[in-house]
Amino acid sequence: MKKGKGFNLMSVVVIICITSLISAITAGIIVTNNYDLSYKGLSTDKNLNEFLKAYSNIVNNYYEDIDKEKMLDAAMDAMLNYLGDNYTTYLTKEQRKELEERLAGEYEGLGIKISGREIVEITENSPASEAGLMVGDLFVSVEGTDVTNATSSIISTLIRDDSKKEVNIVIDRNGNQMPFKITKSLIPTSSISYELKENNIGYLKIDIFSRPLTSEIENALVDMESKGMQKLIIDVRDNTGGYLDSAETTASLFLEKGKLIYSLQDKNGKEDYKDTTENKRDYPIVVLTNRNSASSSEILAAALKDSYNAILVGETSYGKGKVQQTYDIENGGMAKYTSAKWLRPNGSCIDGVGLKPDYEVNIIYDYNENGEIVGYTDTQLNKAIEVIGAM
Repeated sequence: MKKGKGFNLMSVVVIICITSLISAITAGIIVTNNYDLSYKGLSTDKNLNEFLKAYSNIVNNYYEDIDKEKMLDAAMDAMLNYLGDNYTTYLTKEQRKELEERLAGEYEGLGIKISGREIVEITENSPASEAGLMVGDLFVSVEGTDVTNATSSIISTLIRDDSKKEVNIVIDRNGNQMPFKITKSLIPTSSISYELKENNIGYLKIDIFSRPLTSEIENALVDMESKGMQKLIIDVRDNTGGYLDSAETTASLFLEKGKLIYSLQDKNGKEDYKDTTENKRDYPIVVLTNRNSASSSEILAAALKDSYNAILVGETSYGKGKVQQTYDIENGGMAKYTSAKWLRPNGSCIDGVGLKPDYEVNIIYDYNENGEIVGYTDTQLNKAIEVIGAM
């Protein structure tokens, strides 16, 4: 498949973005590719010239001062929204940073999780724990900004301000206001959790296809295999995506060399992506999916289904089968647009359809007298254990 071309000075990446039901800043499937790009033809583009004239007129003649950066954000957003494609969109500098931090497997911050303005979790050995913050503390202000009525998103944005390595906060602890000055640091995050269940069945939960994911999974597999694992359940429920090459290299931990993982098809043709490694597993695998399993989750599940004979249990996945290219904007934002679709190894496209499980199972929820969910039975995992136990 012929590689596409675009603008110079822009770092282009291939991204299979997350679903329209999920915020565009929560995940994506990204593979970095640097292109030799060219401005050729732009100088003669009549439409572009008209746009530049309009921009110049507005900047020079509007009766009030204009924030040109915000106007560019609005223009980019409107241009991409015009295409009517849920996966073609514009991310501001702040949205892009949040996305990239999640996918990097680390972020710069204090090492806390907050709900509303309450600290609900503190990472061990983090700046927050060393400074003496405690679960249950309530944010009062961040860098002098009152946050008593702010959302957790606003508080996080204030803390993550790139221009400041130290952050001044005031918290409320049991009615007493306490000031803290804390230096931020890089906080590692884990993309997986795993355990060896009864009957030598391994369980691996993948939360996001981050940059370090494959090495995390390989370490988990080696650990469980050394303890006698003979079968594996891979859980990608509610996993909305991540780096494309993480999905590809994760599939390569299991598939036989030469097996097809996925294909990309654009207007110039189709290109196959196969396992090129010597890694190989041969034990039974069941993959758990649900309606929020999207993008790279679906690539991995489809590769294991078609090229490894894995069994799918749960719900039909979301159905995200389009591919986006992204490029950097000089103001720190990022634009992405659909450039191709991906195909599963059997040749089909799942876009708008999803992956149908071999065993369709719904979660059973428990409700109180007000109709509120108070608990649930993980019937999907129970079914996966039953199915793999018979394999």
